[in-house]
Amino acid sequence: MIRIQNIYYMLSYAFQVLNEQGYKQVAAEEFENTAELCASILIKGVTAQIKRGLSKEYIQERDALSSPRGKIDISASIKEQAILKKQLICSFDEFSVNSYMNRILRTAMEVLVRNDISKERKKQLRKLLVYFTDVEPLSRESVNRKLQFNRNNQTYQMLMGVCYLILKGLLQTNSDGSTKLMDFLDEQRMCRLYEKFLLEYYKKEHPELKVAASQIPWNLDDDYSEMLPVMQSDIMLKKGERTLIIDAKYYSHTTQSRFEVNTLHSGNLYQIFTYVKNLDTTASGNVSGLLLYAKTEEVILPDQNYKMGGNLISVKTLDLDCDFSEIRKQLDRIVEDAFKIRQSQDESEL
Repeated sequence: MIRIQNIYYMLSYAFQVLNEQGYKQVAAEEFENTAELCASILIKGVTAQIKRGLSKEYIQERDALSSPRGKIDISASIKEQAILKKQLICSFDEFSVNSYMNRILRTAMEVLVRNDISKERKKQLRKLLVYFTDVEPLSRESVNRKLQFNRNNQTYQMLMGVCYLILKGLLQTNSDGSTKLMDFLDEQRMCRLYEKFLLEYYKKEHPELKVAASQIPWNLDDDYSEMLPVMQSDIMLKKGERTLIIDAKYYSHTTQSRFEVNTLHSGNLYQIFTYVKNLDTTASGNVSGLLLYAKTEEVILPDQNYKMGGNLISVKTLDLDCDFSEIRKQLDRIVEDAFKIRQSQDESEL
């Protein structure tokens, strides 16, 4: 359904740092599975981070000290009989390498070392883990994705993204409670990566467009919007008066089947229709919608255009199991169809 190499290119758009010189070699490598790809990216990324210096942060510690520092806990010192040893229980901040992001890095690397990747990559990871001796691992279930990045730790952003894919998207729980790495990312994680890739691709490759993942306001007759859900688009492309709303879908099945009849996922179609109609408040027809599915191996695949109340709603598939140059052509053709061709037709009519 998708080439391993193309996952790298998708990650390269999602995390622009992968286009830097240190990662160029990864693009030329061959990978048997996604775990090998993630391991290769992590090895190069962590190596570079070690050269810069692992991030440190203040960690609250609690210990019995002969030379008190920080906040002294008298009641705990008496209860734990630390005073008999001429010590006091103190709470203090330690500027430590045991930061939360470093703990995620160590956890992800240890997961890879214990699973099915090449011996050479395991060896490289073990060498890197030496630098994480003072870093405590986490349980993979407790890893928090909602991290704050700033000027001091922005080099960790891509590393955290890859670690999250490893810990949440590549692991499969067996019936005995153990875990193993899957060959591919799970559907949920691939869906998020697919959305991010499309958004960042159009931002980088089509500067002539205004590209964003914008919220769409409800077209209300009054200002009352209590309990209405937020309409959040995946990708919105805008040029002049024309707008294309793209809803990215990564499913194992692009259509639903009942009584041997294939139809589109009704919820997806209702959603894109609602987005388009609420954005096109003047009924100009300048807003169109596109459901863009990742192509599967199914025999019947959607390739349809519908004219609904003056707006164009399209349903297409994007083939990710081909050379990346072909993927570029498919994505660029969407822009040409939505803006250049129709715009020239409008001008000729004038």
